[in-house]
Amino acid sequence: MRIGMTLNYSGGFSETVAAVADYERAGLQILFVPEAYSFDAVSQLGFIAARTERLELASGILQLYTRTPSLTAMTAAGLDYVSGGRFTLGIGASGPQVIEGFHGVPYTAPLGHTRELVEICRQVWRRERVQYQGKYYQVPLPEGQGTGLGKPLKLINHPVRPDIPIVIASIGPKNVELTAEIANGWQPLFYLPERAGEVWGDALAAGKAKRAPELGELDVVPQIPVAIGASAADLPALRDAIRPLLALYVGGMGARGKNFYNDLACRYGFEAAAKQVQDLYLDGKKDEAAAALPDALIDGVGLLGPEGLIRERLAALAESGVTTLNMTPLGADPAATVDQIERIVKLADGL
Repeated sequence: MRIGMTLNYSGGFSETVAAVADYERAGLQILFVPEAYSFDAVSQLGFIAARTERLELASGILQLYTRTPSLTAMTAAGLDYVSGGRFTLGIGASGPQVIEGFHGVPYTAPLGHTRELVEICRQVWRRERVQYQGKYYQVPLPEGQGTGLGKPLKLINHPVRPDIPIVIASIGPKNVELTAEIANGWQPLFYLPERAGEVWGDALAAGKAKRAPELGELDVVPQIPVAIGASAADLPALRDAIRPLLALYVGGMGARGKNFYNDLACRYGFEAAAKQVQDLYLDGKKDEAAAALPDALIDGVGLLGPEGLIRERLAALAESGVTTLNMTPLGADPAATVDQIERIVKLADGL
């Protein structure tokens, strides 16, 4: 199992990046840089590329509505170039609150936009003249639109790799099916290995049945909160460290009837709790919402507890098909993060 981590730079970007070389030496293999509605991920990825030597780098994620497909492809090729072929393009649809509320772009047809963007990116990386007449993207613009002066162009530079890996963040059945069909990797959030087959098995099988052989096996890259304790007595405190993050997503990341993460909690079998958490959160009772999260849900989607329990959970992740662990260490300073990486690497060895 490859060990990765999502960069948390809430304590300061420069301070965090100063520790990345230590994370690399501790055994970290891939680093995901988020974007959301914070600083852009691209400038930070370029900075990190200059400060590392072997560490793979990934956007986690670039939101597909915020850049044209050609710009997304150019950006990925540029990051692959400055990193010496170490970049993975992580993309996703994000959600209406961010796309419409922050970017002012309609959140429409995520499946269609994803498929067309991926197809255009691969055309750009092959240095073909970009000619694409899809439902959502037309390159060049068709006759009657714009000035009429557009013509097919190909990327000036020669990419380091003509086929940069693409990882798609998805949790809805249709989106997961599309991911299994066209992407190199799949990044689910709040992944519960014991329920993954029931929730996503059919979608993954349907997508893989249409998958091109040259894509190889699908890399399964769940983002998992990690908090290692000394004994089982630490579990309540470790759960409390995760509660605010999980409550934000299950309760507040969207509106009633339009929250992908709340839907996921329901599909895991926590319907009553998911409704309660959402009602409390949207009523402004965030602490009560966090407290209402069932321990079974928190334990299922996290890596929490002493090393023996962590080893069991890592084995469950591997058994469910996980090939890359994208860990999110909680509340850890750089030295503690190094320690957690070293311990996770050791525990995962041999799985």
